[in-house]
Amino acid sequence: MANKPEISMDADALYREEVYTDRRMGTIRVLHPVDVTGAADAGRQTLYVGEAQLLTPMGTLPLSFELPGDSLQAAVQAFPSAAEGAVDEAARQLEEMRREAASSIVVPGQGGAGGG
Repeated sequence: MANKPEISMDADALYREEVYTDRRMGTIRVLHPVDVTGAADAGRQTLYVGEAQLLTPMGTLPLSFELPGDSLQAAVQAFPSAAEGAVDEAARQLEEMRREAASSIVVPGQGGAGGG
């Protein structure tokens, strides 16, 4: 039997999480760095992560993106442009996946392996 991978948490990379939402556009997750005892870790920066959903013909696509700034207010102000960038990036990736899928379609009689 293959060796099982070691499952562990990085005690030096712990965060306490707070979630804020306007119940309309999305959420902002504020990640406060903490040490292994749960005390604030002043040696690392607080992180702000935006989350939203993009409705597509195939269903809802979750988007997650980093927000610049050093306060919740700055994160709220950065949310619209960061969300727009995440939508643009998701659209680019979806188009790239569509092109790859279209180019991998095998049409009978157009070469390929085993054509003897």
